[in-house]
Amino acid sequence: MQLRFDVRRSPNLPNDVAVRLMRLAGSRLTSDGVLVLTAQSHRTQERNRADARERLVELIAKAAVRPVRRRATKPTLGSKTRRLESKAVRSGVKAGRGRVRDD
Repeated sequence: MQLRFDVRRSPNLPNDVAVRLMRLAGSRLTSDGVLVLTAQSHRTQERNRADARERLVELIAKAAVRPVRRRATKPTLGSKTRRLESKAVRSGVKAGRGRVRDD
């Protein structure tokens, strides 16, 4: 059982939701902008139809959520000093690994 939904020409979807839905659809989207969902996990056609509709609703709901942009932050002064101190310790350990010379 296949369910086809024309994402590109749907008047009920806002443009940004349609764009996110097309991105989420991936290989299930045809070149015409039609989303094709295949359902064959149940024995009856009616249950497969209901399953495909539920998956379409879930995809649209997932696409309707606006992504939250990451807010850039700077490392704290304490984390900078801890990092530099650990680098100095590591540097000392590695500097002590040189060859032993007999003079």
